[in-house]
Amino acid sequence: MHKVYINSPLGMLEIEGDDQNITAITFLDREVAITTNIPESMKEVVQQLNEYFAKERTAFDLKLKPKGTVFQTKVWSTLQTIPFGKTASYLDMAKTLGDPKVIRAAASANGKNPISIIIPCHRVIGSDGSLTGYAGGLHRKKWLLEHESPVKQASLF
Repeated sequence: MHKVYINSPLGMLEIEGDDQNITAITFLDREVAITTNIPESMKEVVQQLNEYFAKERTAFDLKLKPKGTVFQTKVWSTLQTIPFGKTASYLDMAKTLGDPKVIRAAASANGKNPISIIIPCHRVIGSDGSLTGYAGGLHRKKWLLEHESPVKQASLF
């Protein structure tokens, strides 16, 4: 298992993975030493994240292996179908999963997504268009949505 620390416009990111898969990307609210000797198996994720932040990438092509329940992994797979620059509501997610009654369970699974940014849980908003909870903090969710927005304006929220 490897851990790499990189700086981003949103602060430090901790990236975890093995030789084949990315297992977690977490926002850190503390400073840590940036990884200078990046393992070969982690170079691609670092490059793709840097391209994303530089507005040179709108989709990721990485092998992911998030750890969770069958339902959680189903939710995380569904999140990956939300296109760059678009959003969906928690109700939309529940309907996509086949049952509007699973809205709370879907929201809970969304909040437990271990691979921030690449599995785009930040693209899920309230049915009324409001920003709702985000494990990385609402300021980061707002930044990510504005970063991906095709419309350039002072602020979306």
